[in-house]
Amino acid sequence: MGRIIAIANQKGGVGKTTTAMNLAGSLGVLEKKVLLIDVDPQANASSGVGYNPKEIGKGIYECLTDKTTAKECIIETQSPNLDLLPANIDLVGAELDLVELEEREYRLKKVLAPIHDEYDFIIIDCAPSLGLLTLNALAASDAVIIPIQCEYFALEGLGKLLNTIKIVQQRLNIDLIIDGLLLTMYDTRLRLSNQVVEEVKKHFQEMVFKTIIHRNVRLGESPSYGETIVIHDASSKGAINYLNLANELLKKLETVSVEI
Repeated sequence: MGRIIAIANQKGGVGKTTTAMNLAGSLGVLEKKVLLIDVDPQANASSGVGYNPKEIGKGIYECLTDKTTAKECIIETQSPNLDLLPANIDLVGAELDLVELEEREYRLKKVLAPIHDEYDFIIIDCAPSLGLLTLNALAASDAVIIPIQCEYFALEGLGKLLNTIKIVQQRLNIDLIIDGLLLTMYDTRLRLSNQVVEEVKKHFQEMVFKTIIHRNVRLGESPSYGETIVIHDASSKGAINYLNLANELLKKLETVSVEI
């Protein structure tokens, strides 16, 4: 049964989409079958793996509103073992459309039920908000990974997100867990980056991934080529960081299953 992981943070610009597409790509390179789902109306994950959202006829919006099935919308990417359930420009209006529908927070869960077992991992790139689309992602997921940038306002809004996750656990998805907090945009030259790392680790300890994602030019430019970093430049620091993260996640999950 595939593990569904939401990549969520209501703050924009924290490396959420970068993490979603490159963790998905790295897990694919490690021979896991992966589906990347773009639930962000900006559709950056879709364009980041090579698809123009304006040219996508059917995507996650059509699935959420019962116009089609996930199976009909899933497309292959250039990245090994990585499929995409894309977003198109219609997703902008999804929040308003979903409000009227029955069981509106569980629409994504229903969409994924028929394909859940076909993948080892389903990675969801959430919108930078705590609206209905993000609630759908959290209600459908087994776990959430929270990217935090190594900058001054790193912890601002994190309490709000953790509170939302707690409410989702109580009301919508009792099994949802936090796989970890991921430190992103780390700059070795800045003392501030080191201070943020220390502060986050002091507050959250074991919840923080050991892998830290460094600022990296190749990582920043790969979406403009429509490629995950492991395809764009496998020897870059960004590719090594995300492969390390994928390995760390796999080891973590192995340990958990052994303990159970």
